[in-house]
Amino acid sequence: MGDDLFEIPAGEASHAPRPLADRMRPRTLDELVGQSGVIGSGSPLRKLAQSERLPSLIFWGPPGSGKTTLARLLANTQNAAFVEVSAVSSGVADLRAAIEFARREWRARKRRTILFIDEVHRFSKTQQDAILPRVEDGTIIVIGSTTENPAFEVIPALRSRCRIVRLEGLEYGDVMTILRRAMEDAERGVANLGAALGEGAMEAIAKLSGGDARAALNLLEAAVETVTAGGARDLVTVALVERLAKDTSILYDKLGQEHYDHASAFQKALRGSDPDGAIYWLAKMIAGGEDPRFIARRLIITASEDVGLADPSALLVAVAAAEAVDRIGLPEARINLAHAVLHVATAPKSNSAYLAMDRALEDIQQSGHSHPVPDHLKDTSYKAAKGFGFGKGYKYPHDHPGHWVAQDYLPEELKGRVYYEPSDQGREAGIKDKREKQK
Repeated sequence: MGDDLFEIPAGEASHAPRPLADRMRPRTLDELVGQSGVIGSGSPLRKLAQSERLPSLIFWGPPGSGKTTLARLLANTQNAAFVEVSAVSSGVADLRAAIEFARREWRARKRRTILFIDEVHRFSKTQQDAILPRVEDGTIIVIGSTTENPAFEVIPALRSRCRIVRLEGLEYGDVMTILRRAMEDAERGVANLGAALGEGAMEAIAKLSGGDARAALNLLEAAVETVTAGGARDLVTVALVERLAKDTSILYDKLGQEHYDHASAFQKALRGSDPDGAIYWLAKMIAGGEDPRFIARRLIITASEDVGLADPSALLVAVAAAEAVDRIGLPEARINLAHAVLHVATAPKSNSAYLAMDRALEDIQQSGHSHPVPDHLKDTSYKAAKGFGFGKGYKYPHDHPGHWVAQDYLPEELKGRVYYEPSDQGREAGIKDKREKQK
């Protein structure tokens, strides 16, 4: 946060040698590679930055897409102080210290402060609430970064005060540009080490990075240091790159492509009714430090998308597991998650709820207009309603045998349209028989 808050003893370095990924961070917006739709010339965010009227922002995107870099560059365009905290290691006390720093900065220099919160989704509701008043009164401009959907992880009050900016993973060509810069730069890059890349080596690094600039530069640095160790000048080969990528990988990279690949495997095992596969991927995600709330969300989605009315209790069990995660946390909540995973994996499967919703949404989107509610279905709870003819012709189901009566519940233009088609699995088999008899 600067010397105002932290003092470094004389004669001591302020940090360890900086890794290549940090040294190669762009110094200006024009040096930034990728995200042209977000911050390119003429974009709304670029215009706001140039006008020094930057609002609070939340950058949502995959690792290595430039969230932290973009926040720092925007701070430079605003002539603002820049304070960075990590939601993983910071608490309310750190936020209060940052806010006090911002107040002092304004009093002393009339300079605003940008508070950058890395992984803002990991802040609790209490921590997010703590900064709301200071965002509201303009003491700080908040820029948060998150790899998770802010709609789920950021409280509504904070979201309403921030603009959500979606960043995409970098394109292959963007990563290649970043790697070439690092190879050619003798001051910040690795050109001074004298290493050379063999045929296809740079392309292999770009492909293995999965659109993550940080991962690409880390892999390049590891490869160059390997071939230049002890004064050697060996060639960086594709085989070396692939070996380093494998050797330096961890059990589960919760911040990279592995995060999405494991989540995909987890959901596919659940959908495929394989309890062993589902439990394995659950265990691997937990062992790798995955946020259990992320796992619980995937479980809840699958309970409706792939089980649905074939076993309605699957959703209840999944939601209960999510609640258990919030109440007791890991390591104990691993058992609650396993309980729910085994239930969902072994439940009969149906995607009828998912299909029904998509069919209805497709009709709404394609129609181009909103079909009005038929008069017999309109609200009749106020005195003037019947005078307009509202409710006329409505048949009260409980007045009929079996508490059901044939009646149209769709707009006239969609009469006869079928959205829900129950499967023959589990409880839905009974629903299917009942609907057949009602036709």
